[in-house]
Amino acid sequence: ASSIGGRKHSISTDYVLKVLGLDICSDTFVGNDMLRGVSGGQRKRVTTGEMIVGPRKTLFMDEISTGLDSSTTFQIVKCMRNFVHLMEATVLMGLLQPAPETYELFDDILLLSEGYMVYQGPRGKVLEFFESLGFKLPPRKGVADFLQEVTSKKDQAQYWADPSKPYVFIPVSEMAIAFKNSRFGKSLESTLSAPYDKSQSHPSALSRTKYAASRWELLNSCFAREKLLMTRQSFLYIFRTFQVAFVAFVTSTIFLRTKLHPVDEINGNLYLSCLFFGVVHMMFNGFSELSLLIFRLPVFYKQRDNLFHPAWIWSVVSWSIRVPYSAIEAVVWSCVLYYTVGFAPSAGRFFRFTFAQFVLHQMAVSLFRMLASLARDLVVANTFGSASLLLVFLLGGFVIPK
Repeated sequence: ASSIGGRKHSISTDYVLKVLGLDICSDTFVGNDMLRGVSGGQRKRVTTGEMIVGPRKTLFMDEISTGLDSSTTFQIVKCMRNFVHLMEATVLMGLLQPAPETYELFDDILLLSEGYMVYQGPRGKVLEFFESLGFKLPPRKGVADFLQEVTSKKDQAQYWADPSKPYVFIPVSEMAIAFKNSRFGKSLESTLSAPYDKSQSHPSALSRTKYAASRWELLNSCFAREKLLMTRQSFLYIFRTFQVAFVAFVTSTIFLRTKLHPVDEINGNLYLSCLFFGVVHMMFNGFSELSLLIFRLPVFYKQRDNLFHPAWIWSVVSWSIRVPYSAIEAVVWSCVLYYTVGFAPSAGRFFRFTFAQFVLHQMAVSLFRMLASLARDLVVANTFGSASLLLVFLLGGFVIPK
């Protein structure tokens, strides 16, 4: 099925979207402070989906329900249960006071208290173990709350249900010893004590590569994402292109060739003024890259640290996809300005001028992207970006002549 042409995503991605219930919002922005995007529960499932769409078959999830209501928590845990059963994975999840419906979704329970393992085994057998110790779950009481309170010295007495002997506090250490001596603990010990036969393991049980895909596939996926982001921000780039054309037209009317005759050094300086204004405009045009990269850095660092892709692949793709745009800006600026102002008319000089504008725009974009990656904060990056512009203009040899 994955070989069918024209598919937007891979089969595994579509599969994970359906398992997590995210197929209804697959083309929706995640959102930020200014854009609402997907809901809180969907956002947490997006984070989970990022992890499980790769080769990972084991997930460790610590209190993922913080800040969510019980129905959203139930939905997420149900999605993880589907992931475990359909994809043959393992999830170790710790939840804070889950609802009874959420508790019923788990296969096994691991109860830890004061550094001891009080119980580990099937969910349906946990009440049977505590009944053997003399504690019973009262009616209309959640099992999760019962398990949290039965090991507490303050709350343990209310669950005592053995009328044949008086209640005496059972510390956690004694519960752990009782579990080891019970049939539940012995069956667990026999399972873990059996030596593991490595020859029986599947070759693909463990990932032997650092990344889930080849470098070529990672390059293609990063390129497709950058292309998608540029498409989503197409208004910005189209507007900037028209802005370059408009400013070039206004500049050419100020330095119109009929008013400029290079007969002496004073009129020659007017050509330098036009050249310097081109430098100023190209530098300010690259300034917008600063804020664009700042907003993308958290996602980049998260994906780099989770081995989604190498940093160099993201950097190469991010740079290369902006090369054509720099070329477009340089060509638009040069075509509108060069012959209108009255620079040297030979074709070689025109193309050298265009190439200089292209390199200048690339330098401006790279400079502000570097400042954004070093600062990682919009206010700090704007401050250093403005200071760098000031330095470039002051040391450009025109504002302060010799």
